Amino acid sequence: MVPGLSFQIGERVVYPNHGVGTIENISTRTFGVKTERFYLLRLATNSLTIMVPFSHVNEVGLRKITRNSEIQRMLDFLSTGKAKSCSDWKNRFKENSDKMRIGHLQDIADVFKCLLIQQKDKPLSFREKKMLDRARHMLLTEVSSSRGVSLEQAADILRKSLGKSNLPFPEPL
Repeated sequence: MVPGLSFQIGERVVYPNHGVGTIENISTRTFGVKTERFYLLRLATNSLTIMVPFSHVNEVGLRKITRNSEIQRMLDFLSTGKAKSCSDWKNRFKENSDKMRIGHLQDIADVFKCLLIQQKDKPLSFREKKMLDRARHMLLTEVSSSRGVSLEQAADILRKSLGKSNLPFPEPL
């Protein structure tokens, strides 16, 4: 775990590739001679419950909700920033998969914008469509949580930013 990075019961956190969830409990389990502490996380969108061992928090990328200033920087990027796009499908998919797995907000926004631009030129593969949908979901839930607005209001915020780049806000799959 990152020194000083800990979560409290009731705190909302981001679980990469899945979205925002709430820490519902902190428990301890014993496996043979080894004792491990866990965060019990409930995802907001599908109520899925996940147990994340303290020792794996960094590995899975569990992190605090992004502050509003970082949300604004991400929105500015969607409005005006240049997305780095690799033309080779395999390389692009691997780079984007890595960014989604790590789960930093700016990386998710980069994947999202890159795939929207790519989609303007030619249809995305099924796997890239799924990735675009996951990125869309991740951005929506984080904007909603960070700004304290509904998912519909978060979608309007993202739609407005993308509109400045002449990119459409995609519908969910």
